[in-house]
Amino acid sequence: MKKLSIIYMGTPEFAVPSLEILCEQGYDISAVITSPDKPGGRLGVQQSAVKKFAQSRGLRVLQPEKLKNPEFLETLRSLKADLQIVVAFRMLPEVVWNMPPLGTMNLHGSLLPKYRGAAPINWAIINGETETGLTTFLLKHEIDTGDLLYQERISIGENETAGELHDRMMLLGAQLVLKSVRAIEAGEAKPMPQADTAATHAPKIFSDTCEIDFAQPTSKVHNFIRGLSPVPGAWTKLDGKTLKILRSLKDIQPGSGTPGVFSSDGKNYLRVSTADGYIQIQELQLEGKKRMSVRDFLNGYRI
Repeated sequence: MKKLSIIYMGTPEFAVPSLEILCEQGYDISAVITSPDKPGGRLGVQQSAVKKFAQSRGLRVLQPEKLKNPEFLETLRSLKADLQIVVAFRMLPEVVWNMPPLGTMNLHGSLLPKYRGAAPINWAIINGETETGLTTFLLKHEIDTGDLLYQERISIGENETAGELHDRMMLLGAQLVLKSVRAIEAGEAKPMPQADTAATHAPKIFSDTCEIDFAQPTSKVHNFIRGLSPVPGAWTKLDGKTLKILRSLKDIQPGSGTPGVFSSDGKNYLRVSTADGYIQIQELQLEGKKRMSVRDFLNGYRI
């Protein structure tokens, strides 16, 4: 049986394993659509992770500035793909997602309808979830609302950061994309409507809203820190400079004193008081410095 012809859309590292597994399984990737290059980097230009991988496999790469550009749309139509797959790209206009006969499938980093939006991995950790997952679904007008195909659950470790969970979900997501494509190809996919009444949201996160509120309970502060690590990074101020806390441990001790006060032995520990204990800082980054362990930091800094 002839393999499906697929157009793949994605930009960051999260989208690479799904493209790789489709290539390895012999699917016809007629084109890869990714974001335009940005100025910067060693060569004067920054290319997306997906573009680098696609070029390493000799795949055709398209980088439209605007997805409604008539020339781009004509190129898309001429490829006559059976299916489009979207992993960590941008919102598509209907003229694009409605083009292939089998529709457009998206991989999302949550158990939809929970955590619809741009930052599902971060918000799941910030909210103290012990489990999240991945969902494949078919695109329609409203973002992250299309009919569900398949879901896979994944546990969240007590001290796991958003970056660590992202990397595990990236690999699990590739397996889910392959499972979904095989089901679509075999005519076995049974799309199910989402329960909109159960929907929650995961809006984009901006660094100015990432300041740590140490007046919160220890567990909440700890979840906030790990949910924003490594980027954009939860932050506070130390001697007038921005201090990002990138890894922490909970130390619940009622009566720990005024929230937000730093204390240290000058060698091994640096902690900040909370509403019901302390946040023990494990890794941090002071403004203008690189990321480092708390011991390395205390070697050169007096609290």
